[in-house]
Amino acid sequence: MEQTLIIGLAAFAASILAFFTGFGVGTLLLPVFALFFPVEIAVLLTAVIHLLNNLFKFALIGSHVSMRVALRFGIPAVAGAFIGAQALFLLSDTNAIGAYSFIGRNFELHPLKISVGLLIILFELFDWLPPSKLSFKESSLIPGGFASGFFGGLSGHQGALRSAFLVKLGLTKEAFIATGASIAMFVDIVRVPVYFSEMPERAFLHHYNILIVAGLAALAGAVGGRFLLKKIAGPAMKKLVSVAVILLGGAIAMGIV
Repeated sequence: MEQTLIIGLAAFAASILAFFTGFGVGTLLLPVFALFFPVEIAVLLTAVIHLLNNLFKFALIGSHVSMRVALRFGIPAVAGAFIGAQALFLLSDTNAIGAYSFIGRNFELHPLKISVGLLIILFELFDWLPPSKLSFKESSLIPGGFASGFFGGLSGHQGALRSAFLVKLGLTKEAFIATGASIAMFVDIVRVPVYFSEMPERAFLHHYNILIVAGLAALAGAVGGRFLLKKIAGPAMKKLVSVAVILLGGAIAMGIV
């Protein structure tokens, strides 16, 4: 019950945060899921909520999608997502590469946890960069889409990189949100079946109650994000959440979580 409540609250908060920024659901939810589940299952559960959130967001504002940008960025992103999802399970099949003891407990260093933990930290720090420091151009949409999709398939961290490209294209606010949601939706549609094919029953049927609660919370957050984001999400709160996510990412990489 406690873990379901924590995950539901995290899904609601992440969905509100992600409505205008274009990312945040996976970044915040993945380390929360990883507190309670193995990393590969945490990635799958996060991906399902991410997909539901983007489907609902697309239903709200999908008419504003820039098809030109969605196709140029989205097609390579889908290809990258498939490869990244396969890489996730290649890493999950590897053995621990080291071990250490801390405060009387033993911990293992696993390639999958190291990769996912470092990606959480990297993309959270990436979010701290001001837009003026980023210089992506429209000519970079294809390789940028592939990179975004690959990291999305590997760990779910596709949004920060995608938003960094899209924000430079002069899209309206509505087009930025809708185009990002459509690309993320198709990346999720590709990667979620790959995850299920590798772990068909234990990751979904055993945790359906958590998925229902988190999914409904994310949908509620998407609705709330349309009206409440400016009132409840200040820079100080965002930085506090960011620091917490970085710490959790470090804990995952070190095998503590």
